[in-house]
Amino acid sequence: LDVSVNKNMRVTIQPSHVSGEICAAASKSAMQRACAAALLHNGQTIIYNPGNSNDDKAALSIIKNLNAEVENSADGSIKITGSKLFQITNSHPTGEGWGGASSSGEDSVSASINCGESGLSIRMFAPIAAISSNEISITGSGSLLTRPMNFFDEIFPQVGVTIQSNNGKLPLKIKGPLHPANITIDGSLSSQFLTGLLMAFAKVATEPVTITVSNLKSKPYIDLTLQMMKHFGYKVINENYERFVIQPVTLNPQPITYTVEGDWSGAAFLLVAGAVAGNITVKGLDVSSTQADKAILQALMMAKVNISITAQEINISSKPMEAFHFNATDCPDLFPPLVALAAYCAGTSVIEGVSRLAHKESDRALTLQQEFAKMGVQIKLQDDLMLIEGGGKINGAKLHSHHDHRIAMACAVAALKADGESTIDEAGAINKSYPAFYDHLQQLGVLIKINNAT
Repeated sequence: LDVSVNKNMRVTIQPSHVSGEICAAASKSAMQRACAAALLHNGQTIIYNPGNSNDDKAALSIIKNLNAEVENSADGSIKITGSKLFQITNSHPTGEGWGGASSSGEDSVSASINCGESGLSIRMFAPIAAISSNEISITGSGSLLTRPMNFFDEIFPQVGVTIQSNNGKLPLKIKGPLHPANITIDGSLSSQFLTGLLMAFAKVATEPVTITVSNLKSKPYIDLTLQMMKHFGYKVINENYERFVIQPVTLNPQPITYTVEGDWSGAAFLLVAGAVAGNITVKGLDVSSTQADKAILQALMMAKVNISITAQEINISSKPMEAFHFNATDCPDLFPPLVALAAYCAGTSVIEGVSRLAHKESDRALTLQQEFAKMGVQIKLQDDLMLIEGGGKINGAKLHSHHDHRIAMACAVAALKADGESTIDEAGAINKSYPAFYDHLQQLGVLIKINNAT
């Protein structure tokens, strides 16, 4: 199956029974954080089971532009040598050669970094890049150009960083060096801003410094960040997700190894596919993971699916399912697979946290409502609630991803038991997070036709 990544591809899915075993793809949330930590590390990092999504590729491109050395190994791992720009001399980063050639030529870097369409990359790498005293431009593409970045306009001046933005949007132009300070931030839009500040502060802190956070959303993603930072030798005290105290540390330059765990975000679609249309086993997922989207297991159990969970694998099979009420405020990326699940549950399912969906790759609440209506599934939006009328007839339909990877995957899963074939336009959007998605569906027995339209 050719899933070479043509964003304009059209995918046709026939109603199908799924069966077999599949191994979850690598977590892009963990992979991107590992790239950032490796960039800052004074020595070498070997990353095993690296991801290959567009967001992962964006992170690797960024750290290369910031002078990390990246080598692909024969065993599939990636060896990263941290950037000399962020090595600490007399408690301050060297920052030499930013945007221009140094005497040796080793420390010259690109004057700009491109984050692609990755929201995590822009929010995480902007504070890290600001550690240097040199000017850098930060840009992106697609939907990232319209997503709000006002946070940096408000916070960067408080930590010594000058910034120019496009009325709170990309492109940004920043100039450090960043000086950690006791600051208060709003965490309601995204926890990813906090992730970037924690990593940047920890690298250069010479005394304890506190970030106070109000209205923090997606706390599990901060758990993942803190877990990553601990692995790389940093120390952060989490005071009930309201205050984060970054402690100064002396970092060991010894080599670090890190294995990227399986991705619960992408696997959620596979698990829903099993619940809707067959009997499958998903391997490669850490049931003790801090990933927010591990919460898909709670929703599946609420829907009374057939599911068996062990440390090695998850087996899930279809049966009549019940409507459920689930709070997705801390795991908003679960909305698309949960809507596909709810479409096949008898009764009205309720998902909380709609306010988290406006600034994704699309306005996901409205996009889900529009696309699932084409299949005969009614979705009502009521304040912060999404109500899905499930259990009725699901029609095959002509669908559109709206350039949103998770919408494409949700439509594909919903199509598995529809009455008639479904087509999804702009289906290549899946490459942002899960390039092997259609290939994995085919391995499970789904009848898929790919048309790489130009």
